[in-house]
Amino acid sequence: MGRKHIIPQSTLRSNLEWLVYAEEADLLNVVLFGCTAKQWRDANPELAQESKNIRDYASINELAVLSNIQTINAEMIKENIDKRERFVKLCDIAKYQLIVLNDTDFVKAVKKLNDNSLIDEQKKLENKSRQ
Repeated sequence: MGRKHIIPQSTLRSNLEWLVYAEEADLLNVVLFGCTAKQWRDANPELAQESKNIRDYASINELAVLSNIQTINAEMIKENIDKRERFVKLCDIAKYQLIVLNDTDFVKAVKKLNDNSLIDEQKKLENKSRQ
């Protein structure tokens, strides 16, 4: 049985004052998920106690985008691009990449809730096509 988790609501994408003190991992988490790792742990204490984190519940597409934005961020750091500018650019890039990937393959966009969720989604799609 899949576990439910909460993505906390935050204003971090619009109020960028926090960026001054942010670590790069949190910058990327906010870009992709809209919250920091601590916010996610605070909203999901049972999962946090099991050493789970927000990335454990990411879709395949989100993990692909995360890998891409990590690389792009590293390049921008080498180019001495300001953290605020990097954040804004990475948000745009992540949003665009997720749209492209999710539109390309709906099944891969499904969050992994348990080992059967991908199979369950494929069965639903097959049943819809038979109707």
